[in-house]
Amino acid sequence: AFTVIFRSCTSVNMLTQNKKRLFDQNKSEYTLRSLNSIINSLNFAKKFFPSVVFKIIIVDHNSKKEDLEKINDLLQQSKLKNSIINLNISEFKNIKKINEKNVEVSNNQLSNMANIYKSFMIAKNQCKDLVYFVEDDYIHKHEAIYEMIYAYERISSQLNKELFLCPTDYPYLYTKLDSTNIFLGSNKHWRKIDETLCTFLTSQKLVLKHWNELISMCEFEHYPFEKPLHKIY
Repeated sequence: AFTVIFRSCTSVNMLTQNKKRLFDQNKSEYTLRSLNSIINSLNFAKKFFPSVVFKIIIVDHNSKKEDLEKINDLLQQSKLKNSIINLNISEFKNIKKINEKNVEVSNNQLSNMANIYKSFMIAKNQCKDLVYFVEDDYIHKHEAIYEMIYAYERISSQLNKELFLCPTDYPYLYTKLDSTNIFLGSNKHWRKIDETLCTFLTSQKLVLKHWNELISMCEFEHYPFEKPLHKIY
């Protein structure tokens, strides 16, 4: 099974509101294009993995009604198993309001932490195998998910262990001279890293194994935010 948990919020342009997005479009444009690219990539992967059950779950916070209708239209046209969950932030009263810098956590960050928390809960309770956690501003090539599944299967078999697999390589990771390992996927090379953001593929087994560390990232704003995730790596 392969489940995509897609975190969406079209009402907030950027988590840090003093920045602009690269193409200066409404956030809904990024969300819809990102979702469409993932759906196309999932349908492409289905051709090569007919025995895999593909599903996409949207965890949405405060998107406009018309945006949710467009999201739902894309899901219905996809012919994939799907569902939309409307995030209820009040469900997460254990998220601390003061962060590691002893500063009050912004409302945007609180909703982001709650959304990630909810995503982990879904992975823990509803998913059976591979889970891809992804934010709503990543454009995927049509072969991306096929490559991810193939690479996961191959590298996991080589190492005889489950993985955290990050399909996006960030420029800031090249500013340090760190030792690494190179792995072959299907048509791409993959390399070992020790840091990612909160978009990654892993297994439900690792979600359960590292549950306390994962939810600690959502209960308290660390610096960097992903510090508990890096500790796992």
